[in-house]
Amino acid sequence: MGSTPTPVHPGGQSDFFVCDFFAAVPKHDLATMEHPLFSLSTRPDRRILNYIHNDAEITITPSVKGRATIFDADILIFCISQLMAAINAGKKTARHLTLTAHDLLLATGRETSGDGYKRLRDAFERLAGTRITTNIVTGAHETTSGFGLIESWEIVRRTRAGRMVSVSVTLSEWLYRAVLSKSVLTLNRDYFNLRKPLERRIYELARKHCGRQPVWRVSVETLLKKSGSQSPRRVFRAMLRDIIARDPLPDYTLSEEEGDIIAVRPQAVVDLPERAPQLSSDTLEAARRLMPGADVYALEADWRAVWAASGAPRLRSPDKAFLGWVKKYSGSP
Repeated sequence: MGSTPTPVHPGGQSDFFVCDFFAAVPKHDLATMEHPLFSLSTRPDRRILNYIHNDAEITITPSVKGRATIFDADILIFCISQLMAAINAGKKTARHLTLTAHDLLLATGRETSGDGYKRLRDAFERLAGTRITTNIVTGAHETTSGFGLIESWEIVRRTRAGRMVSVSVTLSEWLYRAVLSKSVLTLNRDYFNLRKPLERRIYELARKHCGRQPVWRVSVETLLKKSGSQSPRRVFRAMLRDIIARDPLPDYTLSEEEGDIIAVRPQAVVDLPERAPQLSSDTLEAARRLMPGADVYALEADWRAVWAASGAPRLRSPDKAFLGWVKKYSGSP
């Protein structure tokens, strides 16, 4: 990929970032891991989705080709991973990327057959056509705006047979801000081997919420909402029981507990920082007062995820740091 010439942006500036980090560590942004932006359906999903959780409001409007799927998100994961590898290496980045289609297919465990390239093109079209209206904070900004998951894409170079070789992609400002603020989490490479949409979504939620907790407990009702599944609760519960029985998720195991609760436990924490900040019960109570009705354990997990993504710095006072983050998150003075 390094031999690919840097394209010139239509504005006349060479502001493209060329993806050339082989086997970059897979990373996903926190906002799309938290909220159900992607369809879990294997058929074109043309329904408009309205989702409200705490202070986040999201409307997802698909194109005639359907809403972008959780498998289409592999393209975003590849782009995010490449950008984070460049940032960590001290290289200049841009939200306009040039990538090699074959490398994207290999990195995300997809077929490199002619059909694989066709499905990749369909994925680009769904990503560009799916429109998001939201007030989700990325970086230090809270904006209410509408945008595509990717702003645009273009086949830069083809083979003689017409197969795409080099592709340019322009990420939305919203997603690019998330990358620059390092609001991302590392994924296990085996994530790409999960072939069932719900398995991928449950893994994302487990990765987002478990943090350093020995267990993350969540109700089936809340998990149904967070997953974005359109299945009735009884069908969704049966699907969860199937996942529990087969245990296909990398890094996490699920179990069912009384009260319609699903317990998610990390199998190992070797990829997480050794000295995760611990919070006192008084601090959690203070967080409840700052954000009445919020799940403080989910807030704790979110804060730890942000802390880990920022390089896991040593904190003199984790409690003060956490409460400061909660105040900023909630908009409290």
